[in-house]
Amino acid sequence: MEESTAESTAENADTLRMELKKTMTEILGDGGVSEDRGEADGSSRVLKAIDEAVRILNRLREVESKMAESADTSSSSPAASVLQVPKEFKCMLSRAIMSEPVVIASGQTYEKRYIQQWLMYKQTCPKTKEVLSHRLWSPNHLVDELIAQWCQANKYDRPEASDAPIGLFSDDIDLLLERISSPSSFEDQTKAANELRRQTKRFANVTAFFVAEIPDSITRLLTPLPALGEVIDTYPGLQKDIITALLYISSLEENKTAVAQHPLVIPLLTKSLKKGTAKTRRNSAEALWLLSKLDSNKIIIGNSETLKALVHVIKEDHFTAAISASYAVFHLCCLPENRGKVVSEGLIPALINRIKERSYVYIYFALLALMTAQNGVIEEIENLGFVDGMFSILRNTSCSVTGENGTLIFLRMCGLNTGNRDRERTRLKLIKEEEEKYSTFSKFAKQGSERAVMEAKAILQWIKRSGTGEEP
Repeated sequence: MEESTAESTAENADTLRMELKKTMTEILGDGGVSEDRGEADGSSRVLKAIDEAVRILNRLREVESKMAESADTSSSSPAASVLQVPKEFKCMLSRAIMSEPVVIASGQTYEKRYIQQWLMYKQTCPKTKEVLSHRLWSPNHLVDELIAQWCQANKYDRPEASDAPIGLFSDDIDLLLERISSPSSFEDQTKAANELRRQTKRFANVTAFFVAEIPDSITRLLTPLPALGEVIDTYPGLQKDIITALLYISSLEENKTAVAQHPLVIPLLTKSLKKGTAKTRRNSAEALWLLSKLDSNKIIIGNSETLKALVHVIKEDHFTAAISASYAVFHLCCLPENRGKVVSEGLIPALINRIKERSYVYIYFALLALMTAQNGVIEEIENLGFVDGMFSILRNTSCSVTGENGTLIFLRMCGLNTGNRDRERTRLKLIKEEEEKYSTFSKFAKQGSERAVMEAKAILQWIKRSGTGEEP
């Protein structure tokens, strides 16, 4: 299923590239004007072609983004994403295929380093729960050989044996959650939250079974925060550790849906964007960024007060929190219905102010480019007097991503029909003057990235059609 989805995504990308090439050919060939058509009719066709090119470019970016995410999350072994490893070959403690299977006194087989850690603290069998007569173990050569034969037959990359440390097991995490949700003292509660934060950060197996195997784990983790209410500022360390643990738990793909759908999560992350330490606010924004990568979560987060809080962080907070908030807003605004909400909360002037600081321009400029697809945003940029600022960035950037986003913004400006002829004349005049004075778009048309080249050529064609800035 995953393989067919990836193939379908790749086919969609190829189709979009063909459509884009066809549309750009129409724009670049003769301006879309046939010999038997008038000048005004021809310019109208060019405008429609530019709009279509922008639409295809946006769709292509979305598809290629999904392809990149799919590639990032896929296994290093092609077979690993398709094959189902027999459960008999998996260790119930590591939840992975065994590299060094060993048998213990109960007759059960486990991955060596996992059962070694288990037996350091306990004298029971993890599976049968029986008390063991001894804590010794021995290699299970039969299982080892069966796994080796299966991996060879199925061309499966069996992991090498490792001495890397491992995290706590389910029972131990359960005890930490008990201490967090029903503390004997605030000091003990804080220590337990701190330990859980360290475990979720360091060990993938802890985040893997946290949601899937521990009853009411999210509720028990978050219980102290709503209980504290408005006095949460008195306990910044506890809040930071709980929110940070939630961030690491959210980083696992299979946890994202359950985390975002939990009724406590989004409200508490939103509250933590406003209260707590700078690190708490940053980690709250980063957790929302991770969760917003799923389309279903975009709807959940977009229907809350979270968008308003994220925009506030971009406006006012330390730059690290603002960056994480910008990434979150970018993902959320891939859903068109969320764009109007963030614009109404003042996102555009906030982005412009951040861009003027000249730090991490490519992040804020990418979000600004995405937002120009929303009605009224280009006009707001013009009203805020930032057109010259965008010209300056585009003129001096060495970043290919910023070049693509800058040329996309100006391509959209060329094709924007607001009904205000004076505004449109002024806009096209500014674009033409920039090209005449600095050859900005000619440079991108010659040496930009593939996308920037196509966008810049379309802008140059529109300048050509516009003449001296009068309406074509």
